[in-house]
Amino acid sequence: MELKDILSTDEKLRIIQELVPGKQITLSHVIASPDPILYTKLGLNPEIDYDKSAIGILTVSPAETAVICADIATKTANVDLSFVDRFSGTLIITGMVADVETALRSIMEYAEKTLGYSCCKVTKT
Repeated sequence: MELKDILSTDEKLRIIQELVPGKQITLSHVIASPDPILYTKLGLNPEIDYDKSAIGILTVSPAETAVICADIATKTANVDLSFVDRFSGTLIITGMVADVETALRSIMEYAEKTLGYSCCKVTKT
């Protein structure tokens, strides 16, 4: 029976989705000199964070690894944790451009060499 035949009947279609995360960092990006509105849209206070001049964003799987990444970021560079989500695997940090880059590169090195993660390149705009 084809999907169109199933949908045309009164039977309900049940779809099961399953997440099987790999050990990977899929996004590691530095936003240098962002517009102040970006801070506001991210829920950050531009009056506090804007003078830091950079935002770093990272997405990691499994999601709990975001906690480890946050720890590495704060221990290796002078950055502030703006957002850490152990459920989605998102990490947002703010700081000077060089500090944000240093933190992200330290995270990538640890994840790849110690944890055996597949890592993307650190990008920058």
